[in-house]
Amino acid sequence: MKSLFTILAVGLGLFAMSTACSPSNDSEKAAADEASATATLDTAQYKKQGMEIAMGTFKVLSGQLKAAMQEGGVKNAAQYCNTVAYPLVDSLSGQYNAQIRRASNKVRNPKDAPTAWEQEILDAYHAQAEAGEQPKPQIRQLASGEIAFYAPIMMQELCLKCHGKLGETLKAEDYAVIQELYPEDNAIGYEAGDLRGIWSITFPAPN
Repeated sequence: MKSLFTILAVGLGLFAMSTACSPSNDSEKAAADEASATATLDTAQYKKQGMEIAMGTFKVLSGQLKAAMQEGGVKNAAQYCNTVAYPLVDSLSGQYNAQIRRASNKVRNPKDAPTAWEQEILDAYHAQAEAGEQPKPQIRQLASGEIAFYAPIMMQELCLKCHGKLGETLKAEDYAVIQELYPEDNAIGYEAGDLRGIWSITFPAPN
């Protein structure tokens, strides 16, 4: 299966910091502190780990989803996502010792609503996609000291049966089943290759 992401080295610069701090530049100092901390990390190693976790999780989820689809169509696949997918991701989080999340601007499950940091990444990725650029994985060190890995999730052909355009790749009768499970669903209208959302994987703070 073709990799969903392309890993490139990312150069991180240090912000200049003033020794004096006033209320007017607190936010700038916080941003500078974060950039400085992130620049000292082994970002290549965290990207490698993040990609391995994202691809491993995708492989497990997509494999079981395909099996559910083959056994009972969209109805069975939607029920799988509703009852099995999240406990499975939680289990994988424990296995990898990292919090694994998926976030999007168009959520099906409210659990996937983005945090403030995730929204910032989503906004940047969507701007890049609209400009015809390929969004790339990123590493951030959060205020808590934890290390966050972000990478784009691109829409795959198989996923259009549940997330595609209504009346085209997404059948009306199938979407009726989805809406029974997710009454506030907003995760449709996609085409293959669209930016669906992001992987958001958080590692414990380094010792």
